[in-house]
Order: sequence, then structure tokens, then C-alpha cells
Amino acid sequence: MTIRRPALVLCCLGLAAIAHGLHAQAKPETVAMTPPEMKWGAQGGLAMAGMEQVNLVGNPSKPGPYTLRLKFPAGYKLAPHTHPDYREVTILSGTWYTGYGEKFDQAALKTLPAGSFYTEPANVAHFVEVREPVTIQVKGTGPSGRVFVDSAENPK
Repeated sequence: MTIRRPALVLCCLGLAAIAHGLHAQAKPETVAMTPPEMKWGAQGGLAMAGMEQVNLVGNPSKPGPYTLRLKFPAGYKLAPHTHPDYREVTILSGTWYTGYGEKFDQAALKTLPAGSFYTEPANVAHFVEVREPVTIQVKGTGPSGRVFVDSAENPK
């Protein structure tokens, strides 16, 4: 009994120290930026040819929460694909067309005008069509990525 109590106390102290260290690492930084201060780029964790991305908080390729914005040109299509993380998407400008399923189905596209919101559950196939320039905001917890249902449709 006398050995168990000190061991239990040490375990509790160790767990408290670990929890404190994790809490200190997870402390969010303040962010306040205007659109001209956002650094858009063609390369990013989720941007592909023709898209632009800006990371507002975090990095989708690393563990932890992230928020990013993506710009798509008119005529852009994304074949059915999945993401390993649950994501929440807000359409900031333009009209976004998305559907769920492992095959691109024009009839299944839902029209989402600016101000709309939808989710992309982890590992649920979905597809996109962009008919006019669109900007979306995506929130998730990394690491994220994109896996096309048909690997032949994966842009290199």
C-alpha cells in the first residue's frame, strides 16, 4: 500500500505536467487581417492547378485546427474525392455546386450561393463544379489531404 500511493501521486503529477504542456502548445495566436493582407498562392496543402489558397489559421498538412480560403476559376471541376478530416465549408462569393457520391452526377449537384454552408464528413466522397469564380472558406483539423476515388482522375 505504501508503494502504491507514491506511484499514484507521481503518475498524477506526470499527467498534470503533460496536460499543462499540451495546453500551452495549443494556445491560439491572435489573427486579425484584412483581405489585402492575405497572401494568396497557387501552392498550398489543398490547392491544385488553377486554384489559389491562403491559410488563415494553422496548416492543413499538419496536425491541428486550420482555416483556409480557396479561390476557384469559372469552369473548374473536381472529380469525386475524399478528405481524411471532417470539414466545414462556407461559400464566401460566387455559386458553388457540390454533390456526394463516388461518381460525378450532374443531377446530384446542389446549388449553394454565397453565404451557404455545408459539411464534408471524413472519407465521404463528394464532387464539385464551378461555373463562375468562387471563393470558399474551409475549417478542419489536420492533417488533411485529398484522395480521388478514381486514381486516374488525380491531377499530377
